[in-house]
Parts: sequence; structure tokens; C-alpha cells
Amino acid sequence: MQSYDEVITYLYDHLPYYQRSGPAAYKDNLDNTIALDVMFDHPHHNFKSVHVAGTNGKGSVSHMLTSILMEAGYKTGLYTSPHLKDFRERIRINGEMIEKEFVVNFVTEFLNRNRETGLEPSFFELTVMMAFDYFSKNKVDIAIIEVGLGGRLDSTNIIHPEFSVITNISLDHTALLGDTLGKIALEKAGIIKRRVPVIVGETHPQTSVIFNGIAQELSSPVVFADQLFNPGFGLNSFDARQIFNIRKGGKVIYENLRLDLLGNYQAKNICTVLAAIEQLRDLGWKIPEIALRKGLEKVVENTGLQGRWQVIGANPRIICDTGHNEGGLREVVAQIKKTPYKTLHFVIGMVNDKDIAGVLSLLPKDAIYYFTKASIPRALDENQLMKIAAFFNLQGNTYPTVAEALAAARKNADADDMIFVGGSTFIVAEAIP
Repeated sequence: MQSYDEVITYLYDHLPYYQRSGPAAYKDNLDNTIALDVMFDHPHHNFKSVHVAGTNGKGSVSHMLTSILMEAGYKTGLYTSPHLKDFRERIRINGEMIEKEFVVNFVTEFLNRNRETGLEPSFFELTVMMAFDYFSKNKVDIAIIEVGLGGRLDSTNIIHPEFSVITNISLDHTALLGDTLGKIALEKAGIIKRRVPVIVGETHPQTSVIFNGIAQELSSPVVFADQLFNPGFGLNSFDARQIFNIRKGGKVIYENLRLDLLGNYQAKNICTVLAAIEQLRDLGWKIPEIALRKGLEKVVENTGLQGRWQVIGANPRIICDTGHNEGGLREVVAQIKKTPYKTLHFVIGMVNDKDIAGVLSLLPKDAIYYFTKASIPRALDENQLMKIAAFFNLQGNTYPTVAEALAAARKNADADDMIFVGGSTFIVAEAIP
């Protein structure tokens, strides 16, 4: 394999790929990851890390932490998934995507070494090892590693981090992780390591008892971020940033903290990030307040994060968000209710292994819907989606592509209307310019 395009084709078409084929690509053990780790001489031993899991918010938290560490002068790796536009978004150092040449060389090296071992890794297993090898060879000071799915059996779970973060728990991937919050919490809690601190973003009666129990069993200090910090209400500034006055113990400790990520749900995430920064400082990492402030103000610029209540058009305002499960869509709908508009146009598509009814039951009934599908095998047919939506009194028409759905919404919308695009990460990926 000589070219980058050939390598990408190999990764997508020859390896089991969850984002395209769903649960069939999921591996319920770490055997391949451990074998790959041996093959590449344990690269994760060569850098410090922070491990981030959770149902929603882990991407935002990972990018915020990365931006702050960059502003503090640390060479910072970032591994996230899935990507929106470019495979290389998954693996970054100081915000810069992995070089195409490294991707080609890594896959070539794997194929050469694998002639003897005959491993059959998944797309995710191989790309996790690519990230670890890249961070090792580039001698990062620290890497923020986002869990792909679950935690206990996720390929990222061979690292021994400085500390672990679990943002929140809601129902998602129930066929693989369990059909109750408690069962899902057990899977997420699988990233907690013995005597390694853990930060939990949200206190919840069904999950907190599990996190506390496992942390106690492993002698791991545990902090609940929402018990430590109160973000108050984020006020939107004139320059598309949120402003928070963060309280701790009833006292304002950060006044006018500016965040360039929109969406009310970021109030929860910023508390989790602040708890993580306190933990980093306790471990000896030098993070002055100016780095914290600049990092939060420049998350998008520093790390390239997209798809979080992102404005992609004006007159009419067009907003997209990658929230795609019940917890995520609940936050999105709450945000929509607080946004002024005359008529709401809702471009929506979903994947076929989600809780379709659970999500649709949350959506506003007074919107005009544009049912569509992303160009991946997992996508739910737009006609089937419209039929299910009808049970929840959601009315609209079908469009075979995201581009056609968005074009129709633009054509129908007045300047003071709002178009929202979402339901799936893949819908957002195709809508973003």
C-alpha cells in the first residue's frame, strides 16, 4: 500500500467498522488490543494520559482539557471518535491532525508485522494503537484519550492514566452495554483503575452508588464534579461565547469564565473540566488561571471541535448538534425551547440500532420535519423513520440525502425561522460545510 487513499480504503472496507456496520463490529474483549500493544512495543507506556468515558459530553470535555493543557504549554495528544469529515480528526497533537504519511507508514508496518501473527483487528482496535504509537513517537507530555464505546472492554482501556473521568450516564448502545443505567454504569466504571483518582460529572441515584462502590473497592479517590462546582447560568456574549460565574462552596471562584462552545449542556461539562484541572494541579501539573481561561475561550480554534450546537448558517439560522441518544436529544430539545424563532424546521436522520421511539418521543410536535438518512449502511431508511415519527405526531416529508433535506429546509424557511440538523453524528457530518 503506497497511497493514503489506499490505506483509508483498507481501514474502512477491510476491517470491521462499528460506525458503518454497528454491533457486528464490536469486540467484547481486549485480546486484539493487547496483541497489537505487544506488536508495537507498548507505546502507551511512554506518555502520561487522562481517560475520558461517558454517554454524552466526553468529546466536549476531552477537547476542553486538551485546549487548556495546550495553553499551559504542554505538548498534548488527543484521541477521539468518531470523526466528522476526515479520519485524521481522531488523532491530534496540539490540535494538528496526524500526518497522512504517518497513517500510511503505520498501516504498512502493521501489515508487514502481521504476516507472522495473523491478527484480525477491528477498525477501532487498529486506530487506537495508531494513536498510541503516534503519541509515543512524538513524545507528547500528556494525551487525552476518549473512550470509544462503554469502557471496560473498550480498546483504549489498556492505559494507566493519571486519573479517569466519567462524564455522565444515559441509555445508549443498550444492546451491547445493558438496558439499565446501572448496567451501563458498570461498563463505564470499568475504566477505574486501582488507586487512580476518578472524576464523575453527574450525581445520579442509580449510578452514583455503583461508582462509589467500585472506587472504594479499588481504593480510588472519587469526586463528583456537580457536587463541587455550581456553574450558574451561562450567558451568551456578543461574540458567540458563553460566560459563567463558577461557584465552589457558595463562593465565586471563577468570574466571567468564557467558553466558545455553545449549548446549555456545556454548563455540566465545564464543571467536570474544572474538577479535572484541580486533579491535574494536585498531581503537579502547572496550569495557571490564564491558561485555563484562554483554553476554554479557544477550544474550537485550538482543537478543531465541531458539531456542538454549531451555527452553520444565518437568515435563517441553521444549527447542528451531534446529540443522538435520549440523554443528548433531551438537552438539545431544552436548548431549542430557549432559542427564539418563528418556525422550526428539523432535518433529522438516525441509525437503525438506536432507541428510535425514545428519541422521537422527545421532539417538538410543532416543527416541520425533513426525514433523511446518512450515506452509511447503519442509517435508518428515511421512509421508515417518517412512519415511526407519525406515531408521535411528527409531520414532514422524506428526502433521500442530507443535502436534499437541508436544501428543502432552506427553501421553505423564512429569515427569522430556525433550521436544526441532527439525530445522528453522521447527519451532522454531511451537513457541515
